[in-house]
Amino acid sequence: MLKIIHGADFHLDSPFSGLSPERAAQRRGEQRELLEALTGLAREERAGLVLLAGDLLDSRRVYPETAQALSRCLGDMPCPVFIAPGNHDYYSPRSVWATLDWPDNVHIFRSGQLERAELPGYTLWGRGFTDAHHEACPLEGLEVPADGRLHLGCFHGAVGQEGGYGPISPLDIAASGLDYLALGHVHQYSGLQQEGRTFWAYPGCPAGRGFDELGEKGVLCLEAEPGRVEARFIPLARRRYEILSVDITGAEDVLSRLRAALPADAANLICRLILTGESQPPRLAALERALAPDLYGLTLIDRTRLPRDLWARREEDTLAGLFLQAMWDRCQEEPDSPLWQLAVRFGLSALEGGEEAGV
Repeated sequence: MLKIIHGADFHLDSPFSGLSPERAAQRRGEQRELLEALTGLAREERAGLVLLAGDLLDSRRVYPETAQALSRCLGDMPCPVFIAPGNHDYYSPRSVWATLDWPDNVHIFRSGQLERAELPGYTLWGRGFTDAHHEACPLEGLEVPADGRLHLGCFHGAVGQEGGYGPISPLDIAASGLDYLALGHVHQYSGLQQEGRTFWAYPGCPAGRGFDELGEKGVLCLEAEPGRVEARFIPLARRRYEILSVDITGAEDVLSRLRAALPADAANLICRLILTGESQPPRLAALERALAPDLYGLTLIDRTRLPRDLWARREEDTLAGLFLQAMWDRCQEEPDSPLWQLAVRFGLSALEGGEEAGV
């Protein structure tokens, strides 16, 4: 039984362009901390092999401290480490994969050709990107011998997708004959899948970088032998992105309603809070000021609807009543349109005293 750590898509040195320069630098530092966590996990699990399936780096431009941290942490692994460069960190003579002296336990698939490595108890197959695009299936030419050994693969590619990022079909996976195929490229954990006799998985990225990478992120810890693979997902990231919807209908204290909806580890959360239900216009700026210290990052979005009793005012013989009557007709034509809801709110605010303050 071989114990394997499978990771991918660290995207070290991401720009985090949506954050302030200070926060972006902090997040890049936290990415380097993921490498220490990976080394610690490999030691704790007594791993016999680490497979890193591409896009460890976000681009060919790497901070020196990141390259040093990566080399140090990989060298501290208690086992062999195999890396298949991906489309973001593809191998070239000027890449960090070529210019840095890597520890003896680290092997990088550099040629773009299918490679085979024989190790005690198992055979490993791999191929890395040598350009930002790879039109052919990275498993092309792979058909393992029926020799009773454990056969593993480490590749970067896109299962079920066409295009220039190493397209792989389920038939390609089944035809390979591998016992386990370690993949990178997709940032969401796939769960342990199987095609033919071949088990395969994407571990996803080990830390989210935006609201398209939600929830717990990490790596896989596997136990493998010929014909059998078991996998555990291990969270690795300190912070995570979440989108939460909170119904504030009838809330006398909106701030308390929102705080009650936050998880216990909110201080490490980068959160998009969506306000729903029926409500008078929530005072987003004041709510955000009050909530911001509770979270690492916060965005508030108002998707509430106007209270039904507010529309009764359209019978008033006032300018606000005339405005509401005109907007009532529009809202009946498109009852689910957030645009008309916003128009009513901004219009009433302009007619009745401008922007409100406070919570």
